Amino acid sequence: MIEIGRKIKQYRLQLGLTQEELADRTELTKGYISQLENDLCSPSIATLQDILNILGVSLQDFFTEPKKEKVVYSQDDYFNSKNGGGTNTWLIPNSQRKDMEPVILTLPQGASAEERLPFEGEEFGYVLDGAVEIVTLKEKYRLKRGDAFSIDGQKQHTLVNVGKTEAKVLWVTTPSNF
Repeated sequence: MIEIGRKIKQYRLQLGLTQEELADRTELTKGYISQLENDLCSPSIATLQDILNILGVSLQDFFTEPKKEKVVYSQDDYFNSKNGGGTNTWLIPNSQRKDMEPVILTLPQGASAEERLPFEGEEFGYVLDGAVEIVTLKEKYRLKRGDAFSIDGQKQHTLVNVGKTEAKVLWVTTPSNF
């Protein structure tokens, strides 16, 4: 059950209003606002709409419970897609809606990831297993297990497995754009 008074108080405090200020703006009494916020009385729909107008909240938003954000993801949530000669394991479903997009790139021996064209953002990587090279248009950087990289998205680049075994890289892009 929605605690109307608690929610009114929450919105009022977010705006930095006192009970008296809210009462003045809605032409209600401070005592009535106090009773509402303590769930000692219930407002009519018209009164609730007046209060919510002052608070800048629609009736729909007021009565919509926020969706609980998922925080923990397990292997059941992951999915795979092809990335050049390797595979991306997407760690966070729908991560394209977030600021960061983490994947684990798996490259068989000698395989390369798709070339990353310039974009506004940056990438971070951590080599979990094997050895890789970051190849840009002008330079190559060799990394082994335990090494990390950070690269400006404006640099066109790719990752190549240069080791004798499969390579795995935790690869995070921001903003998401894989």
